[in-house]
Amino acid sequence: MKQIYFDNAATTAVDPKVLEAMLPYFQEHFGNASSLHSYGQTAQGAVDEARDKVANYLKCKSQEIIFTAGATESNNLVIQGIVNYLSQNNKSLHIITSKIEHPSVLEVFRFLEKQKLAEVSYLDVDQFGLISIEKLKKTIKSNTVLVSIMYANNEMGAIQPIQQVGELIKKVRTERGAKSLPLYFHVDAVQGLNYLDCEVDTLGADALSASGHKIHGPKGIGFLYLRAGVKVRPVNYGGHHEYNLRPGTLNVPAIVGLGKAVELVKNYKNKNVIKIKKIKEALINDLKKIDNIRFNGPENGCQLPNIINVSFLKAEGESILMMLDLAGIAISTGSACSSGSLEPSPILTAMGIKPEWSHGSVRVSLSKFNSLPEVKVFVQELKIAIAKLRKMAP
Repeated sequence: MKQIYFDNAATTAVDPKVLEAMLPYFQEHFGNASSLHSYGQTAQGAVDEARDKVANYLKCKSQEIIFTAGATESNNLVIQGIVNYLSQNNKSLHIITSKIEHPSVLEVFRFLEKQKLAEVSYLDVDQFGLISIEKLKKTIKSNTVLVSIMYANNEMGAIQPIQQVGELIKKVRTERGAKSLPLYFHVDAVQGLNYLDCEVDTLGADALSASGHKIHGPKGIGFLYLRAGVKVRPVNYGGHHEYNLRPGTLNVPAIVGLGKAVELVKNYKNKNVIKIKKIKEALINDLKKIDNIRFNGPENGCQLPNIINVSFLKAEGESILMMLDLAGIAISTGSACSSGSLEPSPILTAMGIKPEWSHGSVRVSLSKFNSLPEVKVFVQELKIAIAKLRKMAP
């Protein structure tokens, strides 16, 4: 039975070129990058090269890239770090995010709110999962110090108006003046890094998070872009690594892999997007032939090229997933970080989608390694699963 993997928003297969780049740093060049001898300096040179590759893609300075264990750590470091640093001299801080962020952002905001370290505003989204720039503008206060908005949603692929957010924050910052509290803009770019323009000056981002395993790199590695001058307080202590912000021996093979993965994204992004869009278009056309379905997310092109979120009436999403898995096909009912919950998707709920539809939602997420023939097999097996489930439905 041929396996079909349509869950690339959860994780991706490591590109063979990435694996090839990593292998020498497990045995041949295994030195600790903090060591002064030649073994260590060889490792440090590889880390520096990877840092340059990431910086080149983001069009930023190399010293503004901090390697972490992944975007969850990056999000925690920058959000907690900014609030903890500023709360040392300011008792009243205000921070803003949206209701559809990844748990690694939302739960940090809730923690800071519970600890009374900051007042939090959670922005609503419209029926397409998009925030309103006008509402954000009205939500910003004189003591707002951080706005954190994801570039693209991991569940239904909505691309937020990030450049407009960056322009608004820059304007507010100018109006405040140099003596006022700083206002920073953080972007969770985990899902967008593979497909969207991530040049930080274009986005107006002061901080940006990403993970290697979403772009055909290894798991357990990510980075935080932190604009020079943005002050954060470390979350962990124990060493001077990564500009005194992230202690711990550097994971050199993974860092090398991340650098190579980013380099491949930069060199082949346009080609890959064209291929994936063709697969997605074919998939959508075939799905439209199934009765009683609805597509969730933007209809105006503000959606990632690789994600489709679709709901089937009278067919439970978890059951669809399990039946397809038995046929050798992997999809998801939403974020892998929130799977296992029997509650309706909080993302779809925030979009105003009724439970009878959200309970029947699944996410299909593609990659450069997928193909058009896989679409036909997937849709055929999906139709069989839907028919069986609807026949059993009350």
